[in-house]
Amino acid sequence: MAREQDDLEPRHRKVPPKPLDGLSVEELADYVAELQAEIVRAEAAIKAKKSHAAAAALFFKK
Repeated sequence: MAREQDDLEPRHRKVPPKPLDGLSVEELADYVAELQAEIVRAEAAIKAKKSHAAAAALFFKK
């Protein structure tokens, strides 16, 4: 059984920023590329969700 306190904690915790001091220029460039790919993925998810919401709105419109 889940503890009651677990219900009070956020489901999605923010990931702390990655320490950049120990990374080389090449590693930083790779990290930036990973972040840009994740941005593209998130923007695609937003677009899909908006599309689904718009389709649902049309379907349920009186």
